[in-house]
Amino acid sequence: MSIRLATVAANGLALDERIRVMVVDDAAVVRSTIGRWVEAEPDLEMVGLLRGAAEAIEQVKRQNPDVVILDITMPEMDGITALPLLLQEKRDLVVLMVSTLTRRNAEISLRALSLGATDYIAKPQSDREIMGCDFFRRELIAKIRALGWRGKRRRRAPRQDLGTGDLPHLQGPSIAAGTSDAGKIALRPFPAMPPRVLLIGASTGGPQALNVLVGTIGQVIDHVPVLVTQHMPATFTTILAEHLARASGRAAAEAKDGELIRAGRIYVAPGGIHMCVGRRAGETVILLDDGPPVNFCKPAADRMFVSAAAVWGSWCLAVVLTGMGCDGLRGAASLATAGAGIIAQDEATSVVWGMPGRVAQAGLACAVLPLDQIASKIVRLFCGGRR
Repeated sequence: MSIRLATVAANGLALDERIRVMVVDDAAVVRSTIGRWVEAEPDLEMVGLLRGAAEAIEQVKRQNPDVVILDITMPEMDGITALPLLLQEKRDLVVLMVSTLTRRNAEISLRALSLGATDYIAKPQSDREIMGCDFFRRELIAKIRALGWRGKRRRRAPRQDLGTGDLPHLQGPSIAAGTSDAGKIALRPFPAMPPRVLLIGASTGGPQALNVLVGTIGQVIDHVPVLVTQHMPATFTTILAEHLARASGRAAAEAKDGELIRAGRIYVAPGGIHMCVGRRAGETVILLDDGPPVNFCKPAADRMFVSAAAVWGSWCLAVVLTGMGCDGLRGAASLATAGAGIIAQDEATSVVWGMPGRVAQAGLACAVLPLDQIASKIVRLFCGGRR
């Protein structure tokens, strides 16, 4: 029997059930360690510690987890094979893929997102390292909590009558500049002049959103530089850049220190290092900074936004996509002060409405839009439209 708690989530919605968690990993050390972490949290409940994917598929309906932590590399059946079978048993299941930092695992993790996984997390190289890794513990618990509550809220919301092929997670109300949502969100006007550079910050759910976005703004990329900070570890950002190149049909790569910033390219912040903008010998260049994390993030969108505001000012258009936490808020304030335009992804289409939500609620956004409307808005703005 689960212990029922009267808990208030960060968005003010009262929730009275703990998030039910299942761990699927063939390593006993990993299972027991994560199990202890979960049980130590008052709003989480461990409902299964399983060593194999086949057992998890069999148990998922019986144990009814909200979140499954699924290892990628396991004997007999690996995580990528098990993923669609788990989702078949419970369609709204939140699946968090875990893997060590290798190119192969990074590829599989990003592929898993396209197959229905909600997010991924990179774990330490050895099972023994996991026990003493505070960063991994903090990130894992934060993702379980944020994604678990999000799933519970969606299940409790009134179900819509959807036609075949409808994607409710890609649809939602738009809030255009000059309007507000029941007075809750104040919006700034877009600048009068068209922007000349596109900045994008994202975290949880970002890889999927980025692929959707860059795949439909090719005509913009041809004429301006695009800078992307996605919260990801090293190796993962290399793969992300390759995916964005394929999705957009344009050049995309991890940024290099001192690299000239030119139109027609997508510059991706390398995992584990901040990407900033600066000037050298009269040229605008990429500056990579190995300083401390900002908002627990490295790379951080704040660092990119603040530096871009100082260099380009009102020439910037910033887009804050789905993501946990508040990264991007301080940078968005700098951009707003400089007169730049800012678009925030809306709550309905965000995997987690943390980053874009904080920017929107602070009154820094010029528009709050569903993911499927952001690309057309970007194209209009770069072509001189303000609506």
